[in-house]
Amino acid sequence: MSGPDPGSSDDERTDGGSGPRRGSSDQNGRSPDAPAAGGDESGADVTIEDDGIVRWFLRTDEETIVLARDVVSSVAIVAVIGLLLFAVSGIWPPLVAVESESMVPNMQKGDLIFITDSDRFVGDNPVEGTGVVTLERAQETGYEKFNRPGDVIIFKPDGSEYETPVIHRAHFWVEEGENWVDTKADEEITGGVTCEQVRTCPAPHDGFVTKGDNNDGYDQFGNSVSTVVKPEWVTGKATFRVPWLGHIRLAFDKLFSGTIAPSPTVWDAGLDPASPQLTSGPNGPTAVDGVSAGAGVGAGTGIAAGTAAAAIGRSRR
Repeated sequence: MSGPDPGSSDDERTDGGSGPRRGSSDQNGRSPDAPAAGGDESGADVTIEDDGIVRWFLRTDEETIVLARDVVSSVAIVAVIGLLLFAVSGIWPPLVAVESESMVPNMQKGDLIFITDSDRFVGDNPVEGTGVVTLERAQETGYEKFNRPGDVIIFKPDGSEYETPVIHRAHFWVEEGENWVDTKADEEITGGVTCEQVRTCPAPHDGFVTKGDNNDGYDQFGNSVSTVVKPEWVTGKATFRVPWLGHIRLAFDKLFSGTIAPSPTVWDAGLDPASPQLTSGPNGPTAVDGVSAGAGVGAGTGIAAGTAAAAIGRSRR
């Protein structure tokens, strides 16, 4: 009478020797039903009850939550970039999109311009108390911005909060009561006009006389863009340009009819100096590229682009 084989076990007899039975361990001491080392449960197995709302939001593979995560992450990235730019520039928004062509060839319509507070990155011999180097002073020191002497400033025309800001070069500084047409203006630009023929001469107050690089006349006569620009009307200085990216801001303005940053009817900043009349224009650009947002990741990208557009101002020239 033979006894049980000493080399066998109860587990092996139970399943006929085909393998370890359920509940047994392999040679490494792991149960075959246990998840592999380093593995994790799938997004479908994550629940709010078991894992908490934060972990569930971060790991679930539900389509609507995946879309929400894409949107949140995209907006967060844009916000971080915007805050970094703000830290450098000192003003908000730190970017402006150019709407017209009065600064050609040194700026183009659709360019994205990074701007800084006027007291940052100051060049040689600025106007006292402003941080702005005029073309007149820059010609003496050799200081240039955007291929020509002098700073390019962004200012509110006539100090209005309701007009789209203008981005033009500061040509010279005048003091209240100064007959600047005769003392400082370039005769090739004024064309022999006298102070009596210009409504802003003598200067009604201290400030800058400005001009678009592609315009024929000063903004303070002929073009009638603004009176002499007070320092407090200057919202920043142009620092560098990124070609074409400004079309994103202009396109969102067109798509949403100014709901991102509503703007009133504006004056054309590129009138011929012989025609000083004012001309009304549309609330947004007349010809810009449109953009759209799709589903899934595309929608997150689209919303991020909208957030970026909100961080980008508009400037006309």
